[in-house]
Amino acid sequence: MYHFLKFTFLFLFLISGNVFAQDEFEIDSLKRRLASRPSEKNNLELIKNILVKSQEPDSMLKYSRILLNSSLAANNRIFLYDAYHSQGVAWRLKGEYHKSVDYLFKAAEMAEVLDEKVKLAMTNVEIGNTYSENRNSSLAFEYYDRGLKILKEADQTLVIGQTMYNIGDDLILENEIDSALVYTERARKIFRDYNKKKYEAYSLGNLGRIYAKKGNVIRAELYLNEAIKILEKFNDYNAITDFLAVMSDIYLDRNDIGSAIEYGKRSLEAADRYKLKGDLENIHLKLSKIYEKAGDLDEAYNHYKKYVLYKDSIKNIQSIENMANLRTNFEIARKQTEVDLLNEQKKNQKTIVIATLVALLLILLLAFGLYRRNKFIGRTKKIIEREKNRSEILLLNILPQETANELKEKGKVQPKKFDAVSILFTDFKNFTHYAENLSPEELVDSVDFYFSEFDRIMEKYGLEKIKTVGDAYMCAAGVPFPSKDHAIKVVSAACEMIEFVDEAKKLKSEKETRFEMRIGINSGPVIAGVVGTKKFAYDIWGDTVNIASRMESSSEEGKINISENTYELVKDKFECEYRGEVPVKSKGMMKMYFVKWC
Repeated sequence: MYHFLKFTFLFLFLISGNVFAQDEFEIDSLKRRLASRPSEKNNLELIKNILVKSQEPDSMLKYSRILLNSSLAANNRIFLYDAYHSQGVAWRLKGEYHKSVDYLFKAAEMAEVLDEKVKLAMTNVEIGNTYSENRNSSLAFEYYDRGLKILKEADQTLVIGQTMYNIGDDLILENEIDSALVYTERARKIFRDYNKKKYEAYSLGNLGRIYAKKGNVIRAELYLNEAIKILEKFNDYNAITDFLAVMSDIYLDRNDIGSAIEYGKRSLEAADRYKLKGDLENIHLKLSKIYEKAGDLDEAYNHYKKYVLYKDSIKNIQSIENMANLRTNFEIARKQTEVDLLNEQKKNQKTIVIATLVALLLILLLAFGLYRRNKFIGRTKKIIEREKNRSEILLLNILPQETANELKEKGKVQPKKFDAVSILFTDFKNFTHYAENLSPEELVDSVDFYFSEFDRIMEKYGLEKIKTVGDAYMCAAGVPFPSKDHAIKVVSAACEMIEFVDEAKKLKSEKETRFEMRIGINSGPVIAGVVGTKKFAYDIWGDTVNIASRMESSSEEGKINISENTYELVKDKFECEYRGEVPVKSKGMMKMYFVKWC
């Protein structure tokens, strides 16, 4: 896969304070000015301007660290936000995603402290970029949506266009080509309206990728060449790297090996210029395959070695170190054995006699041990019987009884289809923020406080608890036994859960933190079964489950959001409020309802 370009929002600095115009000073001039006055207090603005100009990840890291230290020393939260944000962007560009989100979450927290909505939105989009490149699209879209919501309220049209471009880029990676085309065309129109040639070039390049996937090679090549031509004027080789790699693929599909190699080399040169490890890894692998197809095995092998070097360098170093340690330990043990053997040979007859006496003593101890063993076996049988009964209880806590019996009898569980099931998802507001600031004990106590009550409600309404993932709670009605009133049961349980969460907020506690919660429900067919071979888990699958999850993510705090399918089943029992059609990832527009009165 390619490491495709994302808008990094370092231009955010240009709208967040009095900074120099980008065209007024070159980056080298700015760096010389900083070097000439390293201890001045007003260097914060100057360092920030260098970051605006920087494109190379290592340069961004260097100057964002300087800004971070200077901001802490000056106790300046505004510049501290900029430093955290830049660190997150730079680590993403270097492929260190865990470091990236660490700094970006700090930036988001600082934006909330400063009450800077636009900065918070842009940081959310950056977090989405990181999750996107790490191929976690569900989280990527969640943070993109958060950012877009704030940007629309702030009427930041240009930034909305950039965010739409990022979403389109992620949709290409997910192979949702039609949706990607819609978002990319919208972004391009905004860039054109604002006369942003460079940004429009990004959109043109992605349109080339899209049309290549749709099989329209001529149009793809036209867009990609136009994008590369524009970006070369801006010396933006970070983006050019990716678009050249796509061109290489196009010519390889045409069996034009020479042109494929030419574009591959140009992509490699651009990636090497910025030390983009992810791109270097991918283009070396691509060139290895192209040269292999061309019959040049020496070049193919050369590029493959470099691909492996970039791919496994850290892993290999750790492996070599572990092997070296094992080898050292082995040699030490072997030498010690040799010394012991030499000492053994020097022992005299007296030692042999002592060894014989020791052997006799061991025989007596063995006889006594056998006697004790018989008594131990008797006690063990009772313990085994007790543990067996305990295991039966634990298994029934994990799996429904019918499923548990089938698992014990046959060693596996046959998947079953259920045509009428209602599924409920919950989620706590700002849980990630609390998780970072609470101690492990407080966090577990808080989640257990809610989930224990949810378990009681599940038992009351005869629902099946499916699983919990972090702060998410999932249950269903209609499995493993069909139920005609499955939707009514789930909505009734949801009402009681919302009521408990509201009541809990009134009760202050030093041990538990109180949360806001949203709920989503959908009804329809599912497949149910058991997954795993060691740690069994009863689970359900199907589009109904995915839509239920979307209902939760589209809900609001303190509300129960239900799909049209569920509404048709409960409308005579519960008063509901029609929300209209709401956009849902991969589903388009869907009708949704809030349960108004329980």
